[in-house]
Formats: sequence, C-alpha cells, structure tokens
Amino acid sequence: MMNLSEITRAFRAGELLITNYISQIESLFDSREPSILAFLPEENRFERLRKEAEELASRFPDPYNRPALFGMLIGVKDIFHVDGFLTQAGSRLPSHELQGSEAESVARLKNAGALILGKTVTTEFAYFTPGPTRNPHNPEHTPGGSSSGSAAAVGAGLCHLSLGTQTIGSIIRPAAFCGVVGFKPTYERISRNGVIPLSPSFDHVGFFTPDILTAKKIASILISDWRLETGKRNPILGIPEGDYLNCASDSALTCFNTICISLADAGYELCRVPIMDDYQKIRNRHDVIMSHDAATVHKEWFAKHENLYSAKFSDLIRRGQQITRSQYQSALQARDTFRADLRRAMIDNNIDLWLSPSTIGPAPKGLESTGDPVMNLPWTQAGLPAINLPAGKNQDGLPMGLQIIGNWHKDESLLAWAEDIEKFVSKL
Repeated sequence: MMNLSEITRAFRAGELLITNYISQIESLFDSREPSILAFLPEENRFERLRKEAEELASRFPDPYNRPALFGMLIGVKDIFHVDGFLTQAGSRLPSHELQGSEAESVARLKNAGALILGKTVTTEFAYFTPGPTRNPHNPEHTPGGSSSGSAAAVGAGLCHLSLGTQTIGSIIRPAAFCGVVGFKPTYERISRNGVIPLSPSFDHVGFFTPDILTAKKIASILISDWRLETGKRNPILGIPEGDYLNCASDSALTCFNTICISLADAGYELCRVPIMDDYQKIRNRHDVIMSHDAATVHKEWFAKHENLYSAKFSDLIRRGQQITRSQYQSALQARDTFRADLRRAMIDNNIDLWLSPSTIGPAPKGLESTGDPVMNLPWTQAGLPAINLPAGKNQDGLPMGLQIIGNWHKDESLLAWAEDIEKFVSKL
C-alpha cells in the first residue's frame, strides 16, 4: 500500500485514478476486514465510495489544484457524527437519541478532500465494554480500546487515517497494540464539537496514521492555529521514575530500556526525574472527574434507558452520581495543579519531552478486556500532547510502543522531534 505522499503525488500527476484506487482498497478490505471487524457493517460501501469519488473528481478536474487529502479514505470512530451515517456509539440505545451535527474534525478532513471509508468500532460510549474488533497482528488478542476499530483499521492497512478519542488511554494504547502512530494533541487543540462526550474534562480528539509524516500533515489540517516547525536540535528526554514507571511490566520496561540505550547511543541526552510519587492519588482523581462527567452527560439517557447500558458503564454512572459538586471542583483544581507541576518539572530539569512505555505490555490475549491504560492516564489528565511510536515487536510478534509526551501547546515540537526519534525506534 502506497503512503500518503506517494498517493498524493500519483493523483496530482494523473498516474492514479481515484476509482482505481478505491478498487484496490476494496480488494484489500474484502480480504482483511472479515477477520478484523474494524468497521461497522455497511451495505454497498464501495458503490457509495465510487459515486462520492466521481463527484470529488468532477469538482477538482485539474490534478494540480486538488486539495491536500484528495481521495484519501478515512475511518471515523462511531462517537463522531458524520452526515449520512448513524451514530450508535457502540451502545444499545435507540439510535435516534444519539444523532447530532457533523463533527468539526470530520468536516475539516472532508473539506480537504478525504472520503469516509466508514464508521469504525468503538467500545460502548468510549469506555471499557469491548466491541468485536480484533488485533490485526493476531486476532486472538485485543486491539485495545476505546478506539479499537480506528487503530485496527490503520494497523491492517485499510486506510491511512482514522479518527479516535482519548479520555484515559484510548488512542495511545490501541496504537501501541496495533503497531501504528497514535497522536493525542494538547487538550482541546482539535475541536470536540460533534463528538459524543464521555468526560468533557478529559476527552481529546486525535487520530491514527501509519507514520509521523502523515500525522504531521493531518495535524496541520485539524488544528486551526498549527505552526510549521522543525526539530532544529536534539531534545532533552525525561524519564519519569517512580511509582508511575513501575506500573509497566518487566517486558515493557526491557523494551523501553533498550529504546533509551539506543537513543543515548544516537546522541540524545536522557534525564531521569523522580516524579508522581502520589500516583494512586492521580488515578483516583481521574476516576472522580470522569465518573462525575459521565453521570452528567448520560443523566437523561440513563434515566430512560438504564436497562440498555452495560454493567461496566452503569457502574461508572452510579459512581459519578455519588460525587458531590465540592469533590468534583476540588478534583478539577488538583488536576490543574498537577499539570502545572509536570510543566514545572520540565522547566526545572531542562526537559523537552517525556518518554515512557505506551502500555504496561503487549496486547493481552482475549477480547474480554481492552487492556490497562495506566501508562497514559497522567498525561491525559494533564492535557499534554502525546504520541505513540511503533517500537518493534516482542517474541510473539506483537507490537510494542514508545510513548512521547510534549509540553502544553507544544504539539508542533513534539511531532517534529518524534519524526527524528522515529528513525531510531523503527529499527527495533
């Protein structure tokens, strides 16, 4: 499968017809999708796409004046509203209750010439109850969640881009499990408009791509105030030592230490910083805020359709109903202090980026669980930008990942530096 740059060049040079490209994807889709189940079922999917492709080509007959994402096929997590598609959010609720105006992020991609390959599977309301999606590297293992279908779709090569969200670890974790790049921007740098929320205090809109070069292109389209930036020097890399890092398994830490040695050998300066010594408090605070938010978002739906919710999501809502307004406000204030503390630690130690394992280990076997997001939680809580880089595979052929975290609103620097780091990590 060609990368985005190759496809763009071929379209602009007139070497590739969009209808022929769709036929190529259809053949791949027919061979891979039945065993992965990344997408929601859709009748006549490719007939629709051919019609939309012909309309797109007629609007832009001159190849050299075509928009940046002309003909790019994308997957969209099924909590995003998309014109012409139902939104079910992985739930059993009546679909008419859940519909809304098209997500701003989707509209931006469509305006840039992208076509919707389809809605991708999500866990129920982007929480923990799994859907049917399987890991493209081994169907007996989870693809992660909640953006399971979006990660698996890119991991299987079915599309070059898919949209997802992260409230704890729902972009970075499945990206690591499926061996793709997953980007979670600074909180609210990509609009959440038109997306069913789980926890507005933590929800981030992000995406999955095969590589950093594609991620940089997509970020520049989805983030309205994007600034072009290059990594002019090697960043100083911080390793957050203590209770947080100790959450990772021995296998994850072995992989992580190998990466760190490789980066040090390549000339990067690494700085080990004891931090987050109150990590259980951080985790508890996350649950207080998230459960209160979820209970608020679902108040009316839950009152009418409680019997249609899973046990896991019902428990989340009931926990949230017990949180007082005072407890909630105190937790939000502590979150803001935590963000400031992380940023202060970066300044005090002259750190540009944090490094950590993306997950506690490779994708677990079985589909009953989507895996543990504990390695992603603090960075999501602080709203800092983060990215997963594929970091080779373990002895069982399952992908491993490196999580890189940037400073507040330093997404451009994060992606520029990650592109350089990718060159070393991709060799593992």
